[in-house]
Amino acid sequence: MINSFKKTDSAVAQLMKASSDLAEIVKEGDLVNATLLKRTPRAVYFDLGKSGTGVVFGLELVNGKEVLKNLKEGDVTTAKVVEVENDDGYVELSLAEAGKQKSWQVIKELYEKGEDLIVKITGANAGGLTAEVEGLKAFLPVSQLSNEHYPRVDDGDKAKILDELKKFVGQELGVKILDFNLRNDKLILSEREITTKNVKEKLNKYKSGDIIEGIISGVADFGAFIKFADDPEVEGLIHISELDHKLIDNPKEIVKVNDQVKAKILDIKDGRVTLSLKALKADPWEKAGERYQAGKDVDGKVIRFNPFGAFVSLDPEIQGLIHVSEFGSVEEMKKQLKEGESYTFHIDSVKPQEKRITLKLKK
Repeated sequence: MINSFKKTDSAVAQLMKASSDLAEIVKEGDLVNATLLKRTPRAVYFDLGKSGTGVVFGLELVNGKEVLKNLKEGDVTTAKVVEVENDDGYVELSLAEAGKQKSWQVIKELYEKGEDLIVKITGANAGGLTAEVEGLKAFLPVSQLSNEHYPRVDDGDKAKILDELKKFVGQELGVKILDFNLRNDKLILSEREITTKNVKEKLNKYKSGDIIEGIISGVADFGAFIKFADDPEVEGLIHISELDHKLIDNPKEIVKVNDQVKAKILDIKDGRVTLSLKALKADPWEKAGERYQAGKDVDGKVIRFNPFGAFVSLDPEIQGLIHVSEFGSVEEMKKQLKEGESYTFHIDSVKPQEKRITLKLKK
C-alpha cells in the first residue's frame, strides 16, 4: 500500500472505502493509531485501518512538525480526530493535540493513583514555582511547599520571597498532583502532600495539650516555626498571638532561630500543628486587678500608635490603651503623646478577663 502512494497521489482516494460509515467507527476527539502513508508539501496522509484514511494539513501540519520530523513511512503514531469526514472524505487529524491529550491522560492516571513524582523546577515567581510534567506546564504554589522549603521572610516582602524561590530553579523536588483542569490547562502540584503523609503518621503519638521540646527553626512576621526535638521532620507553628501574653510587633522580640523552647500543642489538624509558648507562662492578667484599679493614676510609656489609639506599657507584661477619642483625631493624639516617652495616666477601667486596661491622659 505504501508503494502505491509512491507511484501516484490519486491512490490516496482509493483508500477512502466505506467513508460513509466513519461516523460509526471514530468520533471527534478520539485518539487513534495512525500509520504514515505519504508525505506531500501540503498534507500528510495516514492509514487508520478500518476507520479509513486520515490527513494532517494546514495549521495542524505546522503544529505537528516536531512529531512528523521523526516519522517515516510505515511508522505508527497517535493522532487526535479533529473532523470525522471532511469534504474530501478524509478523517482530519491533529498530531500536536494528540500528544497533549495523551499527556493529560497520564496526568489523570497519576492523580487517581496518588503517585509521587520528581519534577525539575524551571522557573519562579512571587506566587510559587513552575515545572513540567509530561510536557505540560505545572505550578507549585508557595503554600504547597514543604515546611523545609517554605520561604521564611521576616516582613513578607514579595521581592525577598521571590529571591528565596529562585534558589530552587534547576533543582528536583518530590511532588504530588494536587489538582488539574485540562480545559484551562491548569496543573497544580504539591510538595506538602508528600511530607504531610509522613508527618501525619508521626503525629499519631501526639495530642492537644501535650508539652513538647523543640528548636525555633524560623521566624516570620506572623509567628515562629518550631521543630520537634524528638521528631525533627515534624514542624509546627506558634502564631504571634501565642508567643506571649503581651502584645508584640515582631516575633523576634520573644524568640530567635535556634532557641530551644518548650511549647504546648493547641491543635493537630491535617498534618499541621499549632502550638503556644504563652500557655506555659504565668498569665500576668490574673493579678492585674490587684495591681491596677479604676480611678487610680499610673505612669506608663507610649510604645506604639494605631488608628484607634495608643498602647501604653505600664510594666514589662501589662499594656493599657488610651483611645483616640480622648484626643479627637490621630493627628491631635500624636501632638500630645510621643512614642517612647512616659506620661501619667488615669485608669478609666480594668477588665482582666478581656486583658484590657483603658486609660486617660492626666491633665
